[in-house]
Amino acid sequence: MDEGLLIKQLIAGEDGAFRQLIAQHHSLMLNIARAIIGDAFADEVVQEAWVSVYKNIASFERRSSLKTWLMTIVSNQAKARMRKESRQVSLEQLDGDTPGSYLDGSHFQTNGHWAQPTPRWNNESPEALLEEKQLQRCIAKTLTLLPHAQKTAFILRDVEQQSFEDICSLLNVSAANARVLVHRARLTLMQVIDRYQETGTC
Repeated sequence: MDEGLLIKQLIAGEDGAFRQLIAQHHSLMLNIARAIIGDAFADEVVQEAWVSVYKNIASFERRSSLKTWLMTIVSNQAKARMRKESRQVSLEQLDGDTPGSYLDGSHFQTNGHWAQPTPRWNNESPEALLEEKQLQRCIAKTLTLLPHAQKTAFILRDVEQQSFEDICSLLNVSAANARVLVHRARLTLMQVIDRYQETGTC
């Protein structure tokens, strides 16, 4: 459906339009909430975000896409809940340097893509590696240990495929900071993958 028509139907309070909106964006909003505040409060945060959407859709000024507006609402709800739970994390603050041999940046081009295939990836794609349950567990564990800012930026960029412009808006950071956050998260995960390939453990 054309976004303009969908917005008109949402403003008119049509249930079918809201069901369509929820079906399209609920998973993304849940992932954003989880990235910011974790699993414990993510569902509640998203529910609160949907209530806010319902109450405020008539005031949506269309200065951004509807999707970006939804992401901003759930991001703000998640950060407000984080403050309420006394677990404040500054998403503007870059975390300490990530230790390891990859900080020279040689693994990445300036556009963020891998500079060259990693060891043993020549004949086995990253997708195939990620199918291994043990490696999935290692990566999942590492994501939980990343600083909030890095984890959120990484999930938005590499999992949800959001633009850096949207990430900057959601996290209220500069473009340079957003790229650094994603880069540092990638470096840490790269070390985990390399260690798994060498030892079979995290």
